[in-house]
Amino acid sequence: MTKVSATGLAGVHLVSLEPHDDPRGSLTEVFRREWLPESREMVQANLSRSQPNVLRGLHFHLRQADYWCFVSGIAFVGLFDLRDDSPTRGHKAEIAIDADRERTGLYIPSGVAHGFCALSEVRLLYFVDAYYTGEDEHGLAWNDPDVGIDWPVADPVLSDRDRANPPLAHVATSAPPHPG
Repeated sequence: MTKVSATGLAGVHLVSLEPHDDPRGSLTEVFRREWLPESREMVQANLSRSQPNVLRGLHFHLRQADYWCFVSGIAFVGLFDLRDDSPTRGHKAEIAIDADRERTGLYIPSGVAHGFCALSEVRLLYFVDAYYTGEDEHGLAWNDPDVGIDWPVADPVLSDRDRANPPLAHVATSAPPHPG
């Protein structure tokens, strides 16, 4: 049975996904909207592959929520709540995920900065509730001491975008009302 649990950040949920095995292999249901009643319809899915020591993030959206499904590999997830109206504003969460042992989903509402460090090759299937246009892509410095995420690598492989993300003190997080 699928279990949805809290992460310590308001509205951010871990979903334990149950594989159904038989002699041919397995089938795993990875998303069902009823598991996350506060979510909107997911409209786009993407698949990323990351090499070991790649760190993606910290990213955040002001209008878009994400649902991550780790397909394979070991990842360390860092989250930081930027939402003005959240009871956990300014709090972080760190989550170790080993998708080779247990399939896991992670729901991330808009306004929560998110990133992950690949500790092995990682395949991540992620769903979003707004189509990609580039207009709602924001970043926060992965190693900002005011965020305080204890990443497991000191010198990760970063994109140019992530290397240039500003510190928390320079991040504007006010958003217009969530569409829909």
